[in-house]
Order: sequence, then structure tokens, then C-alpha cells
Amino acid sequence: MSAPSRSTFLGMPAVPPRSPYGTGHLRGERAFPQAAHDELANPQLRRNLGKATHTIRAKRLAVTGELPDWEQLRDAGSAIKADTMNRLPELLEELERKVTEHGGTVHWARDGVEANEIVTRLVQETGSDEVLKVKSMATQEIGLNEHLAEQGIAALETDLAELIVQLADDRPSHILVPAIHRNREEIREIFLSRIPGVDPELDAEPAQLAAAARLFLREKFMTAKVAVSGANFGIAETGTLSVVESEGNGRMCLTLPETLITVMGIEKVLPRFQDLEVFLQLLPRSSTGERMNPYTSLWTGVTPGDGPQRFHLVLLDNGRTAALADRIGRAALHCIRCSACLNVCPVYERTGGHAYGSTYPGPIGAVLTPQLAGMDEAKDDPNSSLPYASSLCGACFDACPVKIDIPSLLVELRHQHTEQAGTTPEKLAMKAAAAVMKRPGLYTAAQRAAGLGRALAGRDGTFHRLPPPFDGWSDSRDTPAPPRQSFRSWFASAEGAATMRAAAESGSGHTDDPQQEAP
Repeated sequence: MSAPSRSTFLGMPAVPPRSPYGTGHLRGERAFPQAAHDELANPQLRRNLGKATHTIRAKRLAVTGELPDWEQLRDAGSAIKADTMNRLPELLEELERKVTEHGGTVHWARDGVEANEIVTRLVQETGSDEVLKVKSMATQEIGLNEHLAEQGIAALETDLAELIVQLADDRPSHILVPAIHRNREEIREIFLSRIPGVDPELDAEPAQLAAAARLFLREKFMTAKVAVSGANFGIAETGTLSVVESEGNGRMCLTLPETLITVMGIEKVLPRFQDLEVFLQLLPRSSTGERMNPYTSLWTGVTPGDGPQRFHLVLLDNGRTAALADRIGRAALHCIRCSACLNVCPVYERTGGHAYGSTYPGPIGAVLTPQLAGMDEAKDDPNSSLPYASSLCGACFDACPVKIDIPSLLVELRHQHTEQAGTTPEKLAMKAAAAVMKRPGLYTAAQRAAGLGRALAGRDGTFHRLPPPFDGWSDSRDTPAPPRQSFRSWFASAEGAATMRAAAESGSGHTDDPQQEAP
């Protein structure tokens, strides 16, 4: 007797998972408009941001203007990134092989939770309860410091700006300059209250502040056994990792400890070592307005007797595969974290980074954060407001060194959010408007009815406050009252007909000058 036949269901391709809801720092507690409202009420913050962003973007314009092939460099960077995204799986496997060949160990983390567990385990295996940190957006994204603290491991930031933020129990507000929202006097007060043994006569001069931080960190550099870093680039061809910085503190962490753990987003891989030629020109000019980074550190696995003798590379997904699967949104993964878009954005300049609620603020953050963590994962998801945190002026697109069309991506995310939102008052209003506009008679009647609203307008001919559900519009702008006569009624009148006839006649006349005649 034959066995009964069984059908096998192979299933449908699953949508790649995004960063788990409620983990890490890819979602704020409030929507952008509410958070921005509070930040706008801080005049000191606005002064700090205005001064810093104006200074950085002026330096950037000066150094990019020196290069006759700047646009060609941008084209090259964009092309390399597009090629990388098209071949990302094979490049990551090549990177793993090369790192392993040179004595390193590669770990794959599906999300921030796994990455935190991997790093914690690796630190615990060394017997250390303290780690030094190189500035890293990836570890901020997953909340590594907080996770290590819960496990009894102290993580000390060594980048000066990150140290300021950490000592103040604050949050970074800029991709490149985390303490951009702080001025020198504020930093002096933080150092006096939080650094043990600091000179009570410390003044607010940058050199003195840097010296105080250097004295505090130097002992840590000489005694720490473990360091944790991010990576600006990972080269698949050679297994080389790279960190660029301006202070040299990162290099101390990358060379002195016995164990180095690097957490790198999978999109940071580049195909060839030669590709660094392009990005080491694009990145410093776009970020700090420098011709080159003062410190560019490169390392490949483990070198016996030189530098860390144990190297671990944690490759972090955390929603990046989901972004890669989005035909339009994958362009956000081209970002090299230069922050040029933040420094030219009129919205960021006024609100700062905290209003975005994510590790990644500004225009690129408004795109990248919803791609990594989603924006409709819960009712009233704060991330759903990020695509609207933009004037769509296009300055970010002009500044981006790899030509990410951020405004177009923001418009697409708005479209996706609208599609997910279901029936909303806005959709109902648009349907009602469409129904009226399809019927000329009804449209004319609606125009006449709207004209009656002039009686409710102010003396200046505007509505300063509209009733619900239109009050959101009038919260930030005035609405002109309807005109006494609409264009349609004027066009249909004797006056309109005469005016249009006269315009047509004057446009069809000929000049006596033969040189002015049309050919």
C-alpha cells in the first residue's frame, strides 16, 4: 500500500526584520513636532547650533571648492556604494574570510540585542570590568554602553565630545560633533563637577579643557585591557578595518589594549582597498571641512607582538537587510556618516538632534531611522513623524558626498506612511475635494460658499486660527481669506473676456522691424 502523498509548502519570502521595537536608540518617546517644540524654546541651544553649523559648512565649502574634480569624486563615491549594495552578501563573506585569515574572529549579529550579548560575552571572557570606547554610531544605535553597565562593565568614551556627553548624562545631538549643543562654559562646568581631581581654576579655553580631558584619560589608556570601536570602512579585498578621527584618542584605543572589539554596520564594507582613495577625500572635506583626517587608523587582523593580540569583528544587521530590500530606501545605506546634511539643514539648525529621538538625527536620520527600525510598528509610532521633519529644500542633496537624494527618499517615506495609515481625516478631506472638483457645478457652488468666509477673516484679510481638524495647519501659518471674486468667475465675466481678447490681439501683432520677425 503506497504512502499518502504530502504536499510541501515552501512558504513565501519573508520581509527582513527591522530593529526590534523598544531596543537601542532608534526611536524617541515623542513625535518630532512635540520634541522640536521644546527644543525651539531653548535660545542657548539655538545659538550654539547656529554658530557651529555655520562654521563647519563655511569650512566645507572652502575645501571642496579647491578640488576641480569634486563632482567626479561624488559620482565615484555614489557608484562604489551602489555596487557595494548590489553585491553586499558576497562582499561580507569575502570580508569574513580575509579577517579570519589574518587572525581575527568574525561574529554575525542579526540585531542590536545579539550584538550587545556578543560584546558583553567577549569582554567577560577577558576578565575585565572596564572597556574603552572609540566614537561609534553603531554602538550608540544599539545602546551598548547601557547594556554593559547592566552587566557590571563600565564603558568609558574617549572621544572628547562623546566624553562630554557621557559625563553630563546627556545624549549626542550630532553625528560628527556629539556635544554641538554645548558651549565652552557649559563644558567647563561639566568637567568641574564630574572629573575627579580637576583643577578648580580650570577656565573655558579649548586648550585647557582638552588638557583636562587628556589628563583624565591618559591613565585609562595605559591600563585598559579591552577597547570597543566602530569602523568607518571595512575592506572586503584585504580584511582591513579603518577608523578616521581628529584627536588621536581613538588610535590609543586601537593600539594599546590587549583585546579590540569592533562593531560595524554591514553597509560599511567597501569592495577594494583602492576605494579608500575616493572616500578618504570625500569624508574629511564633507564632515569637518579638512583636507584630510588628522588620524587615519588601518588594521588587518592581528599582528604578533604589535597592537591588540585578540581582534573580534561584530557585523551588525539591525534592520539594514530590511533597508537593503527596499528598492528606494536602500540608497540610505550609502551614507558615510559625514553629517554634511545636518550642517546645511534649516530644520536641524533650529531644533538640534535630540528632537529626532534617534542616534541618527537630521535629514539622513529622518530617512535612515525609519528604514532600520520602521515607522508604523505601533500606534502613533514617533518614527512616523520623521519624514515630515524637513522643508524639502534640497540643500542636503547638494551637500551629500555620495549624492543620496534625501528629499526624494523623504517623499517616498511619506507616501509609505500614508499608505499604512488607513483612513485619516486628511484622506477623507482629499476624497471630498476630489469629488467636488469632478463636478463643475458643485465646484462653482463651493467657491461661492467659500467666499462667504471673508466675513470671518481678520482685518488683515487672513485666518489666524482654523477650527478642527484644520487647526494643525493654522498652528504654524496664517491662511488668506478667499478673494471677493474667484478666477473662474472673473474669467467668465465680460471683463475677463475683454481682457483675454485684448491680450490675444496684442500677442498676434507684427513689428515693422524685419530683424524682429520670427524666422
